[in-house]
Amino acid sequence: MWVSATEGAKFWLSVLTSLKNRGLRDVLILSTDGLKGFPEAIEAVYPQAMVQTCIVHLLRASLNFANWKERNTMAADLKTVYRAATAEAAEAALAEFRKKWPKHQVVADVWQRNWARVVPFFEFPEEIRRIIYTTNAIESLHMTLRKATKNRGSFPSEEAALKLLYLALQNIEKKWHTVQNWREALRQFTIRWGDRIEAATRVG
Repeated sequence: MWVSATEGAKFWLSVLTSLKNRGLRDVLILSTDGLKGFPEAIEAVYPQAMVQTCIVHLLRASLNFANWKERNTMAADLKTVYRAATAEAAEAALAEFRKKWPKHQVVADVWQRNWARVVPFFEFPEEIRRIIYTTNAIESLHMTLRKATKNRGSFPSEEAALKLLYLALQNIEKKWHTVQNWREALRQFTIRWGDRIEAATRVG
């Protein structure tokens, strides 16, 4: 676990560097929440990594520009973008979204600016997209940890807070299970990146 007063690209660069120094030799895919500078930090340490922006985070950011009456319709229209069969079809759907929502070009602009980080998962079948298109599994973990610290209130020291988080993780870990469709995903990853997986797991 790492502790920092602020979250930023510099902090994540130090975390990733630490992980690499401790033996994490390669990263195939990494899904991020859109933090500015994070993808660049990842690629600085793991230049071959495929960086995928979390679609759920992008969707939430988009809906912040819509009023409550518009949100359901806008969410449905954006679904045609990220649920498209191919990257080309997704781009066409985004163009249609621009036409339908002329007063909300800023939403389409958000997707366009992040496009290079949106399209990687279109290279995979639906089963694998469900695994890599969102950071919800991590968000769920964070929510549980926040609940543990909130119930406690204040801490006499940083070490006390870390001890509580460690104990909370011990309890959470008992409920973990294999991600749905993970075996199929691993087969696909092995076909695509077999040489990198072998190189990363080779001892010595």
